[in-house]
Amino acid sequence: MCIIVAMTSRRFVIPDIHGCALTLRHLVEDVLQPGQADALYLLGDYIDRGPRSREVIELIRSWSQEGLAVHPLRGNHEEMLLDACRDRTSFRLWMLNGGYATLASYGVEDACELPLPHRAILSDLPLYMKLDDVVLVHAGLNFTLDDPFSDREAMLWVRSTKVDSIKLDGRKLVCGHTPTTRKAIEASMATDLITLDNGCVYAGAPGLGSLAALELNTLTLLFQENIDV
Repeated sequence: MCIIVAMTSRRFVIPDIHGCALTLRHLVEDVLQPGQADALYLLGDYIDRGPRSREVIELIRSWSQEGLAVHPLRGNHEEMLLDACRDRTSFRLWMLNGGYATLASYGVEDACELPLPHRAILSDLPLYMKLDDVVLVHAGLNFTLDDPFSDREAMLWVRSTKVDSIKLDGRKLVCGHTPTTRKAIEASMATDLITLDNGCVYAGAPGLGSLAALELNTLTLLFQENIDV
């Protein structure tokens, strides 16, 4: 699934939130302060590992209901949660990747017990978005294929290291998924592959522990340190 979105006043991209709802709220509402003409693009992994997965989903839902242009993508952790409803092998994989924190935040014991409106939000998430100047995706793209958008698993799991800009019609690729130091994120701004995940949930790890936001029109980076721990 793909959504093509036109230019707006300001365009903010935020990657991997992982249950850090306090950090997300502060970054968006107090630092970025988006208006009705602005757009907020989220690169997936709203849940797991951190303490407030439910609150992250509720924030996204409430912002959308309030009229903010919020465009969330699907990450591999949302995919694992949805798969966990279908079989126990997938459930165990999800638990090994931080799913227990999501269950705790909802006060339930199984993925299928999450509120239906929240599961509906996650199951409707697109895998990528094409904007005029960038492609947004959670993990990356498989550029060995003629059509890199045909590889679903790559968009959720791959760790891209380079981009074929011809296959993106000259666009840059913006992704999260792989925790990266601030210095590496800043260096990526000069390339065709912008990597934004500063590992917000890994507070205290060297070079990590902040939630990044990129304003696409000016290519301005902001970092909000984790305040959920």
